[in-house]
Amino acid sequence: MNNPAIALYPEEEIVLPSDQNATGRSFGEEEIAFLADVIRSGKLFSVSGTFVKALEKRFAETLGVKHAYACASGTAAVHAAIAALNPEPGDEIITSPITDMGALSPILYQGAIPVFADVDPHSCNLSAQTIEPCISERTRAIVVTHLFGNPCDMSEIMKLAETHNLPVIEDCAQSFLARSHGRLVGTFGKVSCFSLQQGKHITTGEGGLVVTNDEDIARRLFLFVNKAWGYGDPQPDHYFLALNYRMSELQGAVALAQLPKLAGGVDQRIRMAAKLTQRLESLRGVSTPKVSANNTHVYWKYCLRVDHNEIPGGPLTLAEDLKDLGVASVPRYIQKPAFMCEVFQKQRTFGNSRYPFTLARPEAVDYSAVRFPGAFSALEGILVLPWNERYTEPHVDYIARSVEKAVEISRRNGQ
Repeated sequence: MNNPAIALYPEEEIVLPSDQNATGRSFGEEEIAFLADVIRSGKLFSVSGTFVKALEKRFAETLGVKHAYACASGTAAVHAAIAALNPEPGDEIITSPITDMGALSPILYQGAIPVFADVDPHSCNLSAQTIEPCISERTRAIVVTHLFGNPCDMSEIMKLAETHNLPVIEDCAQSFLARSHGRLVGTFGKVSCFSLQQGKHITTGEGGLVVTNDEDIARRLFLFVNKAWGYGDPQPDHYFLALNYRMSELQGAVALAQLPKLAGGVDQRIRMAAKLTQRLESLRGVSTPKVSANNTHVYWKYCLRVDHNEIPGGPLTLAEDLKDLGVASVPRYIQKPAFMCEVFQKQRTFGNSRYPFTLARPEAVDYSAVRFPGAFSALEGILVLPWNERYTEPHVDYIARSVEKAVEISRRNGQ
């Protein structure tokens, strides 16, 4: 089809907003005005500027936490969180196999061992039940990822963590303003991380935020983002090994303008997702997102599970048919569990040293597929639909009809 949207709906052409450009983002005159203020001031360095400091203060207020620090990326936020716990070389940090590498490489950079727990095959999230078998005498922390904006069951996870006296790091990169048991994610753990990357709920292109209520952790976070230089101290020094992960005033200006738009954007995502769920929940062969009654899903993306038995070819075939209808989707989300990447399989880290894998227990680096039935099942069945705060009812209707049509095509071609 040369113009699939018109071919499907001759009466009008529907073009879906994209979070990769202005059509699917909430940018406006506010961001431009703040950026102009930064340029006119000549202060692009956040240590002497005002925008990043204002962002940190207002983000902390938004979550109701004591401390928030802006940094250069979501990866930098995770790295700062791991470093703030100060693990010993060879310590183990439990994490998810369905996550971005930016949430895993900081563990290795701090000399710790990522230990992968299995996930629930429907939500793709860690649970207390999947985490518990991974806890050992060397476990230092647990990282939970609220994937796609759908919160983990933090009540059960926190009970487990408290039983074993383990700190929890929440990876909230995809879950701004999501709630578990009525409480905002990012307020359960000892420290929590957020991303401002291009496709997130609010964005500065690249950027991150890391938050905590713990005074000692807050001090470590502040220092780690600033090369461990004690800005404001009577006799500052570089107190420990750390990096420059500072956010610039330009990023801070954009984020500060974006922040007041966050709640409205999240609300729009939720309302439009509810309409799509209503349209598709009875469609044979696909399952809409599984959300606990205790949780609020904020839909960074909208994910379907596709039944291979009902739809020949599963998510791959359905994605191809959707592409022909003008809807770009991503089967599997990531092509393989993170532990199947070469950095883990071949232990490629620092030169040829294999460090810190050389310190690992054999059980901690056992990536046998039989140990991860939930992760493999999740990836085999998932189809990620695009989503952003600019979607309206006509866009949702277009996606719904496209999915219905693609299912029909897939079934017909598979006969």
